[in-house]
Amino acid sequence: MPYKKYRKRQEYLEKAIPNGFHKKLLIFDGAIVGQIEHAPAEASYYPIMGDSITVMNCIWVLRRAKGHNFGTRLLKDMIKSEKDAAGFATIALENHWSPWFKKLQMEKLGFKPLDSIKVVHKTKHKGQVFSIYLMWMPTTKNAKPPTWNKQKLLEGLTFCLAHPLYHPQNWEGNILETK
Repeated sequence: MPYKKYRKRQEYLEKAIPNGFHKKLLIFDGAIVGQIEHAPAEASYYPIMGDSITVMNCIWVLRRAKGHNFGTRLLKDMIKSEKDAAGFATIALENHWSPWFKKLQMEKLGFKPLDSIKVVHKTKHKGQVFSIYLMWMPTTKNAKPPTWNKQKLLEGLTFCLAHPLYHPQNWEGNILETK
């Protein structure tokens, strides 16, 4: 990663890969049209905690690959590869301007909301309230649901420039505030 703006991503990957981080690319007709990233809760970039929990950090499929159930296939592949996980957690967004991490999409994949927080972004779409959800999909009978650190989430995320909750390196303080 040659660019300074990717420094936080590189730092995260250097710690996360040895601790179980996985990224799988979806290639269709010779082009990358999707991907999924997941890691044990301890190695995730989300402030989600839990025993034997795998966190789905990211999933996306381009519109041009729509209609092949690729999102479901990526999810099933993740579940199959993490057979020791008691369940899977992620975040979802509602009323956010980004097309990523939509709550309805996560529910379609089988996740259920556990908790939520209403926030506004301090620099983008000021005044527009949106919700961030902690989403959960248990895979064992007695799986204990995960928890999350809402205060840490308000800081924003630095691991990916394209993430809807991205915190630019030049911004001081939290990038989100509760409403």
